[in-house]
Amino acid sequence: MKLFTLILLAALSISCQKVTTSRLSKVNKLPKVLNEISGITVLPNHKLYAINDSGNDNTLFILSQKGNIEQQVKIPNAKNIDWEDLAYDKNNTIYIGDFGNNKNKRKDLTIYKVSGILTNTINVSKIEFVFEDQKKFPPKKKNLNFDVEAFIHLNHSLYLFTKNRSSKSEGITKLYKVSDSSGKHIAKLVGTYEVCENSSDCFITGAAINQSQNKIALLTHQNVILLSNFKDDNLFNGSIKNLKLHHYSQKEGICFKNDTTLFITDEKTGDKKACLYEYQLE
Repeated sequence: MKLFTLILLAALSISCQKVTTSRLSKVNKLPKVLNEISGITVLPNHKLYAINDSGNDNTLFILSQKGNIEQQVKIPNAKNIDWEDLAYDKNNTIYIGDFGNNKNKRKDLTIYKVSGILTNTINVSKIEFVFEDQKKFPPKKKNLNFDVEAFIHLNHSLYLFTKNRSSKSEGITKLYKVSDSSGKHIAKLVGTYEVCENSSDCFITGAAINQSQNKIALLTHQNVILLSNFKDDNLFNGSIKNLKLHHYSQKEGICFKNDTTLFITDEKTGDKKACLYEYQLE
């Protein structure tokens, strides 16, 4: 009996450990209109801003931190070809990444620069760009590494992380730098990183930087890659931690709630509704 009790206590202890090791918690299910949510960010008003991806219109959704829609804003002079992520700078400007490029053949990659969102005096301009190392549209299947679903704003530049669709990807994401000024630009290749060896979870689907601009979070379907102590343009040259979420879904949106907490969203898949989560960093 004593042995059985010890075994039972050990089993319960292991079970509790499994529950507490995952710091991901569901905040709420998202409204149906956000079934294809693809990017999120937080502004100083503590509201969440969100977009849907291709097949949807040019709407920017303003949410409470519980995931409830408070306002919907049509972005003028902007078309949603494949909106994939949001970034934000310290001048109350939102950047909408219309750079989804599944087939790697787009020649109209665009980032919409939206100012005045907090004062209802919206002004929209365009940042158009091409990749410096893309010569064919599309390239060969082994070189399909020009799809982007994640970016951040840092020091007057935008940093883009590719979603590698190559037949021989080896889990490599490429990092590009683009000016945050309106106009036409060339995206400069400034770094690469091997995300993982398991091809089922090598896609970078979202990115975020904290308010202090010393931590960057990259999102995959079941992990967060946390970058810190980075210098210069190659953001992979500092410390890198791979944090397992212990939860698999089509996660595509990430942003910092504060320095210790992330917001994460996933899309509707089958009968599973799109959700908003919080993740506690160590």
